[in-house]
Amino acid sequence: MTARTMSLAAMLCLAAGSASAASWTIDPASSHLAFSGEQTGEAFRGEFKKFSGSIDFDPAQPAAAHVAITVDMASAATGDTQRDEAMPQVDWFDTAQFATATFVATGFEKTATGYSTSGKLTVRGATLDVTLPFTLAIDGATAHAKGHVQLTRTAFGIGQGPWATDQWVAFAVGVDVDLVAHAK
Repeated sequence: MTARTMSLAAMLCLAAGSASAASWTIDPASSHLAFSGEQTGEAFRGEFKKFSGSIDFDPAQPAAAHVAITVDMASAATGDTQRDEAMPQVDWFDTAQFATATFVATGFEKTATGYSTSGKLTVRGATLDVTLPFTLAIDGATAHAKGHVQLTRTAFGIGQGPWATDQWVAFAVGVDVDLVAHAK
């Protein structure tokens, strides 16, 4: 679930660019990498509190963009004590063995509603291709990218043992990226 969120965050980070510079710095205080899912029929939301990355983007050359995002998997929080204590464990993120998730993408494509980028998302040692559609607003030296992607948690090995089915936790996980970046 949360691993998918990481891929979205990475993609959105790629999107955050400016016309005046090619390199951007993520503003962690203004940026959010969220995830959502369903457990026992009830919707829940969470957020990764720690993530970082590098973004190179020139609006005049979107195909040359490059983004690399790293997410601290142990920073996932939903506000539910039982869920938050379970996420770092072996059946879910296994943060002792897989402390981070990464998203690396090269090139943005202009679409009718904004942009799209495709890259490699690695969570729990599983690497999959992920495409993230996003919007991008640039105001001077500040860029704001927002995107959403649906992922399947089991594709990344998230949910082992009794959690490998969707009996208790749905397979679908939404990842919402809301990134603010500043030109370097």
